Amino acid sequence: MRPLKAPCHLALDVYMLWGEPLAATKTFMAEIREVASQADNRPTFSLSTRPILGRTEGEAWDRARDILAKVKAQRTEAAPTPQNLGSIRLLDAAAEKEVHDSCLWTALAALTGARGNSTALVGTPETVAEALTAYYDLGATSLLIRGYDPLPDAVAYGRELIPRVRALVAERDAVGV
Repeated sequence: MRPLKAPCHLALDVYMLWGEPLAATKTFMAEIREVASQADNRPTFSLSTRPILGRTEGEAWDRARDILAKVKAQRTEAAPTPQNLGSIRLLDAAAEKEVHDSCLWTALAALTGARGNSTALVGTPETVAEALTAYYDLGATSLLIRGYDPLPDAVAYGRELIPRVRALVAERDAVGV
């Protein structure tokens, strides 16, 4: 690798976040933007979560509880105490309550010690699309999703969730929200 001739300054950084309560996410983004503005930087944000969909709200929550039971059954020891601040924030949110905002579920984060992307948005495709779009409204311009049952979840996301999110984002962008 050749050395740089001058200091490298990136004008754009992407901050990756997990699904956290909206108020906390808004505050965190504002703090990052404030610090970044002092360096003439304009950060963008990406948010990762694990949607759990159902045809009805009840079906989605039944599926979420089934996933929690399966993860519990696979656990052989207590989750280690996390060292990273993102996981600590997730555990704080989980300690506060199990469901935040419209459908942000933190039980899996609590069970696993918030190791990685462990919060879920639970509900119908409409409910979850609205929840994802709420993060977009805060400034998360990249929304990363993955499921607990990879192939069926990817099919459901492609058929039902992603088109709804795209439509909601297009509506907001059209009116400048």
